[in-house]
Amino acid sequence: MQQLGRLGKGRMNKTEAAYADQLEARKHAGDIVDFSFESVKLRLADGTWYTPDFEVTLPGGELEVHEVKGRWTDDARVKFKVAAERYRNRRFIAVFRDGHHGWRFEIREVR
Repeated sequence: MQQLGRLGKGRMNKTEAAYADQLEARKHAGDIVDFSFESVKLRLADGTWYTPDFEVTLPGGELEVHEVKGRWTDDARVKFKVAAERYRNRRFIAVFRDGHHGWRFEIREVR
């Protein structure tokens, strides 16, 4: 059975804070309903958890996980992949800074 845990909010690094500004603008424009930082903890296996950077709610009620990365570590990449395969009720998106002003996205959907 899949398990979710709730967390207190951590502190954002500069890249996460810049992306949160982008999400806030999308929320204001009505593209998304809401977002939260480090608000869920996803159980991957006994003793193994994954805490996504952002959980995003779309207007239709769909959930997305946004993982903001400066670079991938092997551990982070594996946890992201396993979480996407295990929690199919969410769309998983890796977010990377593209220069100083833009963002690049890698979408992982398992259906």
